[in-house]
Amino acid sequence: MGAPKRYPGIEPYDQGLLDVGDGHRIWYEVSGDPAGRPALALHGGPGSGTSPGMRRCFDPNAYRFIQFDQRGCGRSTPSAADPSTDLVTNTTHHLIGDIERLRAHLGVDRWLIWGGSWGATLALAYAERHPERVGAMVLVSVTMTRPLDVRWLYHDAGRFFPAKWARFRAGGGGADDLVTAYDRLLNAHPDPAVRAQAARDWCAWEDTVVSLEPGWTPDPRYGDPAFRMTFARLCAHYFSHAAWLADGELLHNAGRLAGIPGVLIHGRLDLGSPPDVAWLLAQAWPGAELHLVKTGHMGGEAMIDPMMAALDRFARGATWAP
Repeated sequence: MGAPKRYPGIEPYDQGLLDVGDGHRIWYEVSGDPAGRPALALHGGPGSGTSPGMRRCFDPNAYRFIQFDQRGCGRSTPSAADPSTDLVTNTTHHLIGDIERLRAHLGVDRWLIWGGSWGATLALAYAERHPERVGAMVLVSVTMTRPLDVRWLYHDAGRFFPAKWARFRAGGGGADDLVTAYDRLLNAHPDPAVRAQAARDWCAWEDTVVSLEPGWTPDPRYGDPAFRMTFARLCAHYFSHAAWLADGELLHNAGRLAGIPGVLIHGRLDLGSPPDVAWLLAQAWPGAELHLVKTGHMGGEAMIDPMMAALDRFARGATWAP
């Protein structure tokens, strides 16, 4: 049997802005079969926003597929691109509350949760808080956003790109904690030119970390000043606080996922989130299934194929959590 192919592109049949409190409204979209198995996608970043291409990975005749832009990004309001947008009510715990409000708004009892990169951290945090609402999980490019993971991505991974990391470090004033330094530049500095340069430097480093992957080209979204500022502000905000999670919390609480079938798909060559992150989670999550594939953080076809195979399996009768 050949590798799974993406489904044809479709448009949402329902969409809108949901008031989630604190002055925030989140943009959501629903596509596929209104009577299908509900599935929620949690995008990466933080701050990347939804991707229309994700619709092609979920069988439109089997899934009621739900996407939303997390607080401050995409079409959600207010935008973090606006320096006047305060991020104090933009935390992991607020996002978990938003997911529950969206679930109730759409009348969903339980759903499959898909998460990619930062979205995997958010998926785990949500599922460990509300396991009764999760029927199955598919996570790709797994992250847990522990302090050591953040340190790896913005400091230790620099050993693979010494010249470019030196520029990133210089942009952060040579601080011992670059994430906190950039958070101050992006979210507290009064000079808009300084903030804009910090956003450029942050996004340049993000692009560098994935630049060794097959088929890599510079991310065109980083050419958009509004996206660049949104992404950099939210990343630095979340990561300087280790996502407001206790050190190792997601790993320590993985036992709460017992009974929820999970498929973890991770690149063996992932420089941003080394494969031991996914491996450790699989050891702690009873019944989790781990696929380490020969690719990096961005995944490509090597990751899409096993991901779609897992999604198709859950769509067509694979057991969900009771």
